[in-house]
Amino acid sequence: MQSVVGIMSVGSDIRDKVGQLDDPPSRTRARFSSDAIPYFLSTADAFVILLSSLAGGIGYQLSIGNPAPNILPHCAVGLLASFIHILRMSGSGYYDFPDSAKPRVETTGILVCWFTTGLLLAFFAFLLKIGVAYSRGAFVVFYFLAPVGLLGVRKLTKVALTAAVARGAVGRRDIVLIGDVNEMAALEPRDLMAFFGAGEVNRFTLSQYDDPLMRATADIRVINSVANFVRSHNCREILLALPWGDAGRMEFVRDQIKTLPVAARLMPDMRVRSLTNYTSSARQRVLAIEIQRAPLGGSERFVKRIMDISIATLALIIFLPVMILTAIAIKLDGEGPVVFRQNRKGFNGREFVMFKFRTMTVQENGPVVGQVTRDDPRVTSIGRLLRSASIDELPQLANVLKGDMSLIGPRPHALAHDNYFEKILGDYAFRHHVKPGMTGWAQCNGARGATPSIEHISERVKLDLWYINNWSLWLDIQILIKTFFEVLRKRNAY
Repeated sequence: MQSVVGIMSVGSDIRDKVGQLDDPPSRTRARFSSDAIPYFLSTADAFVILLSSLAGGIGYQLSIGNPAPNILPHCAVGLLASFIHILRMSGSGYYDFPDSAKPRVETTGILVCWFTTGLLLAFFAFLLKIGVAYSRGAFVVFYFLAPVGLLGVRKLTKVALTAAVARGAVGRRDIVLIGDVNEMAALEPRDLMAFFGAGEVNRFTLSQYDDPLMRATADIRVINSVANFVRSHNCREILLALPWGDAGRMEFVRDQIKTLPVAARLMPDMRVRSLTNYTSSARQRVLAIEIQRAPLGGSERFVKRIMDISIATLALIIFLPVMILTAIAIKLDGEGPVVFRQNRKGFNGREFVMFKFRTMTVQENGPVVGQVTRDDPRVTSIGRLLRSASIDELPQLANVLKGDMSLIGPRPHALAHDNYFEKILGDYAFRHHVKPGMTGWAQCNGARGATPSIEHISERVKLDLWYINNWSLWLDIQILIKTFFEVLRKRNAY
């Protein structure tokens, strides 16, 4: 255990001395990201359904000798049918990549979804009494014409996607592959298709040194390059291609990537794939072991962001008179800026400048920052009042609107404290998997103020991680309510 710690400490010491790469050694050739594929496929289905509705209506009326009908009702029905069909298919992952690139056409799923969608349309037509404007004969033609078009377009898009993936024109830019040299060499393009839905991905190859110290040093350099690439390209997943017998290296890599707010999965190695009679095929989705859970999903981050913007804007309007009076009081109290700026670490470990009303005679923002203690002589007379009422935190509403912070999340610490806590607590880095907050689960449970011992910061980290793993919109609302009463109690506020 001591040797591993020694290796890691040496690696930490050289992080700033070793050059870091911004791009992977092996770049993807993909010109188009697979993120756009779901939008393209759903648009194609909507176009087919709308065209089928128009063709069914116009074709039916002309076939029975009537003049061309008004196309507006047919457009309305086609758009409504498109919305219902796409919504239902999206829920089952039908448009997701790589499933959409697999060769087999999902005939049963398409037909079941479409025919039940038609029944829903007939039900709405009955309720809204639109039968006069829309012929039943035209609806029947539309009902049986659309699935033919949907199946045909699905087959054509699968052929086109398969060819595009083979050429390297479409790939996944949101995935990073880290692996051992031999394991990486054993992965063929068809294997990558089964795991990622892409013929090529961003690869980072670990070192081949036999000496443990040299290997750890080189691996840290590679993983630092991975971290830079993930942060600059907004990647969402890391895959590990490592021999399952090398438990030490797997644990080492896992420990190094835990600061990144992305999912991490361990792929079956060559031996496991051979034991399970694994064959390279895009028809199957191969199981990989999740070793790190992703933080909030896209929809959850969107909901949380809407809540942040709405409440922060309202709070700024309400507290604007208080903030103006506070600024005047600080200016009259003595020399120095009204707003104190200090660098903090935010989501994904990115640094940002956090705003606070100045409450102290010093403005520490460097490698050494002393924590505020009770009756600290550095706190000004007006600052003591502001800190006890938490008014000094109000400028952080601007950080929330900028997107650097959230209303609710782990409280950010000064960089000097952050770096120290990361060294003594293995789970501390997980706090950066979400945006830091003005208040959090730890603060509304009394864990605020100075952290004079490891026990104090350990308890705070435990509460922060519980919040991250159990996040919900209702939990954020509860924390806001509890924070209001916590401010009134003035517990550990000094």
